[in-house]
Amino acid sequence: MSPRVKIVLGQGIGLILAILLLWLPLSRSQPFMPLNTALITAFLPVGLVVLAMVGVVALRRRFDPGVIAGGALRPGSRGEIDQRALSNTVEQLVVALALWPFVALTLGGLVVIWMGVGLALARLVYWLGYHLSPLVKSVGFGAGFYPTVLATLWALVKWAT
Repeated sequence: MSPRVKIVLGQGIGLILAILLLWLPLSRSQPFMPLNTALITAFLPVGLVVLAMVGVVALRRRFDPGVIAGGALRPGSRGEIDQRALSNTVEQLVVALALWPFVALTLGGLVVIWMGVGLALARLVYWLGYHLSPLVKSVGFGAGFYPTVLATLWALVKWAT
């Protein structure tokens, strides 16, 4: 199977996981939850993943004599791969920070809590997949990115109507 096919397949699996992740909380009635409580709870899991990623990249820098003084990580090295996964995770977190408050306000706090747990797990799969296979990496990307896209679209439609 070519890398392109693996990536498309992984994205498809990620989309299915995203739909399941959103369907579970949206298919049940939700208890009232203050917005700040929901958002703090939602961002905690992915914050812990970012903390782990920063720690691993820092450790890799510490034990590489060419990098410890501020040099760049070697292209293709495990440290550089971890750095790319961290950068992409921070990008996803910025998107979440911008959109999830609207989603929580419109669809309910429980939705973003599920999304937070899902994003944390998806980012771990993405990180691992970066080291293992384009298919695994692609599943992790899709499972983390698509819930934000779908929930935001759903919230916009609900808000507009």
